[in-house]
Amino acid sequence: MAASMWKNMRNFVSRKNLYRLVFDPQLAIFSMFVLLIAELVVNILVIKKIKYTEIDWTAYMQEVEGVVNGTYDYTQLKGDTGPLVYPAGFVYIYLALYYITSYGHNVRLGQYLFAGLYMLSLIVLFDIYRKTKRVPPYAFIFMCCASYRIHSIYVLRLFNDPVAMFFMYLAVDCFLRDRWGLGCLIYSLGVSIKMNLLLFSPALLMLLMVRLGTLKTIWHLTICAAPQIALAIPFLLENPVGYIVRSFNFGRQFFYVWTVNWRLIPEDIFLNKYFQTALLLSHVAVLVLFFVFKWRRLYPGIKFGLWMRESGTALSPNQILLPLFTANLIGMSFSRSLHYQFYVWYFHTLHYLLWSTTQPQIVKLLILGVIELCWNTYPSTMISSSLLHLCHAFMLLTLWFSPDYTPTDKTVKATKIS
Repeated sequence: MAASMWKNMRNFVSRKNLYRLVFDPQLAIFSMFVLLIAELVVNILVIKKIKYTEIDWTAYMQEVEGVVNGTYDYTQLKGDTGPLVYPAGFVYIYLALYYITSYGHNVRLGQYLFAGLYMLSLIVLFDIYRKTKRVPPYAFIFMCCASYRIHSIYVLRLFNDPVAMFFMYLAVDCFLRDRWGLGCLIYSLGVSIKMNLLLFSPALLMLLMVRLGTLKTIWHLTICAAPQIALAIPFLLENPVGYIVRSFNFGRQFFYVWTVNWRLIPEDIFLNKYFQTALLLSHVAVLVLFFVFKWRRLYPGIKFGLWMRESGTALSPNQILLPLFTANLIGMSFSRSLHYQFYVWYFHTLHYLLWSTTQPQIVKLLILGVIELCWNTYPSTMISSSLLHLCHAFMLLTLWFSPDYTPTDKTVKATKIS
């Protein structure tokens, strides 16, 4: 009996099985479980050993404190870092944190809450990656324990960006389960916290049209709009124009001192309206190119147009994730400015995107390493900004030639032998 158990154990820990546990995406669940435990320990150590850095937390608390005091005019809500510029969902989230953390004074409790958010985000992300069966288990080490900047954004800075991204990934997980209505509702809640999630919207609109058809897409767009209105009612009743202008200000100027991606140009060009317009036009152009020449290939048999019928079958994980994550990367690549906390906007999608290309493993890891280096360079330099743009351009170019866009069915033609 004991000999049989020992033999079975030896077979399980054989070199072949160990290799599969490291490299086989089908067995990623084991590494995910181990990494979740490791991340719990890492987050506790970061909170205990590394000093908290005050950047926006106090300003967030001051902004929501204005609401506590009865101010619903968005133009009057502000903190030490400036006026409140986030939609209404942000107010409700940080209002809850305001009370939980003793009016914002118990920062340590806030850090532990954000550590919990980080763990929940990883669970959702692992569920997404588990469904794709694309990324090898060892790559998740670079998604988790290897990024100092990401841990800093979550538990040392307490930014609202991770909160918004949690809702985004939760929505994506719903889409993968073919729960489009619930996914749109959660996505809209995320947009109400920070509008960077709109970078995913072009691909999401396409997916809704492909899966649900035109009529149901209109209904799901209504689902997306409803939370924005409902959450904003107190502020819209007080000053509707002020709320819309402040919370969805697409023309807001960013400070050159904080830019990660545009240190390679002078400040006067960075602030130039023509330069910013050129970035917007480039963003739209690349989105159109990917839609026309690449994304549509993912859905053979689908006729694209203003009027589309509902698809009879659910979309595969890669049919959903590749356009969504690529659209977000395109938006990041042509952003007017990227601040350090914006790294979380796309960090957890980089691994999927890189493993959707045909590049060698060492090149994928090199790109991840260089991107991490760029985001950890403070203040940013001409070199770090240039390298970041090169990495983005390389990823977009290699994604353009992703095998997902190439039909796998080969047609064999018979030839007449004379």
